[in-house]
Amino acid sequence: MNIFDRAATHFARLTGHASIFALACLIIVIWGAMGPVLGYSDTWQLVINTSTTIVTFLMVFLIQNTQNRDSEALHLKIDELLRALDAADTRLVDLEERSEQELARLREHYKALAANPTATEGTCEPAQGARDSRAIPQPRNQSVRSRVQDPRS
Repeated sequence: MNIFDRAATHFARLTGHASIFALACLIIVIWGAMGPVLGYSDTWQLVINTSTTIVTFLMVFLIQNTQNRDSEALHLKIDELLRALDAADTRLVDLEERSEQELARLREHYKALAANPTATEGTCEPAQGARDSRAIPQPRNQSVRSRVQDPRS
């Protein structure tokens, strides 16, 4: 892990801690209490506006970095589970790379399967050459399963 990734992870964990939230609240209370002392001046307002803008700007990048890495790790773990399960449809491994239309088509396909899990016709028709996996043993991670049609076709 490079230095930016380590720093981003450290700061994301640190800033997500309850004590840092309490500190941020305390800073705002102190800033608000200084308002009457400083006459609610433009400088007084500029300090909080500039500070919060800078912190927000930097936090967006830190949070996005850690979220991207967490998401990638989660995808890899799920991909490994799909690969390891005999009945898993490994054609679903690359779902995050598919278009919105393909995902919508796949969602509708699985809704139809959920509504009628024994369906073998229409939108739930088996892919070309598929057999009932309960009747005939299938090889590990076969590319074709019964009652599942490739949503791209």
